[in-house]
Amino acid sequence: MTARGRVAITGVGLKSPAGLDPEELADAVLRGGPTAAEVGEFVAGDLAVTFASRVPEFDTEPYLRRRDLSKMDRAAVLGTCAAADAVRAAGLAGAVACERLGVAVGMAAGGLTAAENVMGTHGDRPREVPAFTVPRIMPSSLAARIGLSLGARGPALTYTTACASGANAIGEAALMIRSGRLDAVVAGGAEATVSPVIMSSFARLGALSRRNDEPAQACRPFDADRDGFVMGEGAAFLVLERWEHALARGTTILGELLGYGTNSDAFHMVAPREDGSVAADCMRAALADAGLAPDEVGHINAHGTSTVHNDRAEANAITRCFGTSGPPVTSSKGVLGHSLGAAGAMEAAVALACADRGLVPPVTNFTKADADTDGLWIVSGRPEEIDRAPAVSNSFGFGGHNATLVLAPC
Repeated sequence: MTARGRVAITGVGLKSPAGLDPEELADAVLRGGPTAAEVGEFVAGDLAVTFASRVPEFDTEPYLRRRDLSKMDRAAVLGTCAAADAVRAAGLAGAVACERLGVAVGMAAGGLTAAENVMGTHGDRPREVPAFTVPRIMPSSLAARIGLSLGARGPALTYTTACASGANAIGEAALMIRSGRLDAVVAGGAEATVSPVIMSSFARLGALSRRNDEPAQACRPFDADRDGFVMGEGAAFLVLERWEHALARGTTILGELLGYGTNSDAFHMVAPREDGSVAADCMRAALADAGLAPDEVGHINAHGTSTVHNDRAEANAITRCFGTSGPPVTSSKGVLGHSLGAAGAMEAAVALACADRGLVPPVTNFTKADADTDGLWIVSGRPEEIDRAPAVSNSFGFGGHNATLVLAPC
């Protein structure tokens, strides 16, 4: 990315099940404690899966007016607050011309949860549907709301590429900065899909863990006894900025987005290409974009969902790209669950923070390897100390959407 202009990371904001700011989240991921817990109404509703990782309640008053909350989907609330934190951390307000400031949001399910709620409440009384249902269910609502709050008159775009959405939003934002069109983009993802219909749909696909009696043990990426992922929620945003623009205004540069790769398996709607060949190409493209050789990567934050097929395919992809002596591999989903369209952004924040500390988090609940992980250095038990170095963050979604980011601490 250097030859075409460098992209600085000048602010990070997030709301996650394991922390409401970047430091709190990094501490939690390095401890490796899971956040999955029983959802009381799901137990009462006799759902097939009765647990999830949810963002703890927090005070929204510093971010939003009470009258606005009733017009917003939960994902929009989480995303608006996370984006505001990122902007505040970057000191961006008023520091960039409005026409050269953009917004890029990744969401997999859009306003599906809001639509589910409206149908449940007013499905048999359509004349009573609330007037603000449309902005609650619009997939682009969050991008619009962030743009409104900032007065940003550059592009305000929404990317929907399943579980790669958040990473694609960040990568595409970097391309907009590289092109010279924008000086800064608030980029990330948000999702809040802990709802009966959405979780039941994933359960019917066989994608969710069924460990209802032991939620804390449920998400176990790459472990031989994995049986599916844990639904999560959250939001994370980065402020990406043209390097020279960040230097000129004297802000603190937290890191650099070195590389971005994206492609598509073109194989199956809900299963990855098992040999990992296309996902490996995605990682190679990101490394080439960053101008890095595989042995210059400090660690890999894998997509690591804890499903048999995804973990197997990603393990194959990593081995194809990095060989059998690659860097240490971790996955944050054992702590955070899987927040779909937000996951790529949240995990990019985790990867950057851990690279900065020179520590690779352990994979929660990884106790037993199997043939799928032969050749991988899976971190378990405690954090692995490494030199400060660029990190790779993978996001591989349903539909074969692949995205890889390469991030480096400053």
